[in-house]
Amino acid sequence: MKLFFFVFVIALIFFQALAEASLYGNAVNNRTNIERDDEVSEVFALHKKHHSGKINCSNACSRRCKESSRKKICHRACKACCKRCNCVPPGTYGNKKACPCYASLRTHGNKPKCP
Repeated sequence: MKLFFFVFVIALIFFQALAEASLYGNAVNNRTNIERDDEVSEVFALHKKHHSGKINCSNACSRRCKESSRKKICHRACKACCKRCNCVPPGTYGNKKACPCYASLRTHGNKPKCP
């Protein structure tokens, strides 16, 4: 029984050492990826167009939901999506390619969240 316990403890120490070595290797790789991402983001920052900031979600959603049969529900869902994505597709229906974030949000039932 003592031999079994001794082997068990040695095996635990061995697996812990392997796990720590694996974490150290991932940390080194992550650091180099972060450095590369910083360089890439600096390049893209030079080419970014000026954006005016947050949009007025109430106005955008009023425009989006004006032909909806359930205006309150449409407006509530649209405002939640707008606040998260900071954009609302043009028109009253469809055009979701204009705002991919808005189109990708889903409910718990995996149905489109945004009108």
